[in-house]
Amino acid sequence: MPRDRDDLPADIEAVDALFAGQDYVSDRRLSTAVFLALRLGRPLFLEGESGTGKTEVARALAAGLGRRLIRLQCYEGLDVASAVYEWNYQRQMIEIRLAEAGGAVDREHMADDIFAERFLIRRPLLQALEPQPEGPPVLLIDELDRTDEPFEAFLLEVLAEYQVTIPELGTVRAEEPPIVVITSNRTREIHDAVKRRCFYHWVDYPDAARELAIVRRRAPAAAEALSAMVVAFVQRLREMPLYKLPGVAETIDWSQALTALDRVSLDPAVVGETLGAVLKYQEDLERLDSHEIESLLEQINAEIADERHG
Repeated sequence: MPRDRDDLPADIEAVDALFAGQDYVSDRRLSTAVFLALRLGRPLFLEGESGTGKTEVARALAAGLGRRLIRLQCYEGLDVASAVYEWNYQRQMIEIRLAEAGGAVDREHMADDIFAERFLIRRPLLQALEPQPEGPPVLLIDELDRTDEPFEAFLLEVLAEYQVTIPELGTVRAEEPPIVVITSNRTREIHDAVKRRCFYHWVDYPDAARELAIVRRRAPAAAEALSAMVVAFVQRLREMPLYKLPGVAETIDWSQALTALDRVSLDPAVVGETLGAVLKYQEDLERLDSHEIESLLEQINAEIADERHG
């Protein structure tokens, strides 16, 4: 269902500006995918390695549009009670006991009464279908690949009509569909039927220029030379056969940690002492011994020197 709301970005450049206003550094392909998803009313499916900024897209979009962000964090075993709704059984039992204590109970009337909306606990999917004062919310379905396939099939049904049926109350249908952002770390393949309903975008690790721009925005207190060296070092780590490559979040964390230590550049000692901010597995930390660290720093310093003289 195409959206023509005046508060949505009018073009791709407006999407760029929206992200920039939230300190999110986008690229042309991502901004295009976001613009088309918004304009045509389609879910946006973002896939890529963890730590590449997929979740931040939804957060920046919600903040930039002034919409509520509703997040459904996926996990193995996620079911309807956790994702859509459930009844407040404790309050229902109290209501029944109070009615019984008050005298004669009309069982048919009581059955209708205890399944009233005041006993309904709304979970993220149901919340996203209900009207919001500021307009349709941004629904973030985070890490869909962590769920089981039956839930994926259920989600497909919800996104097809933007409605859910509660047997005791009837069908709840969105007056205006929410803006849906789905993320996946690709720990398993998502069914083609889900992807067909979405605009798809692979979120890759940023190149050095874009990552440096991100660090400047998210860790502004870091010295300029330090930020450049941190980005260059992390870029080289991603070329190594590590168990888990560092994401952009780790680059930002490392820049902030080094700034807290009043560092303005990298040297072998401080890299060795703080590498746990970047690498999260012991195997990777052992892989990067002191000789490897010195070699990487020599390469980085040589490149910086060449750039200065070039």
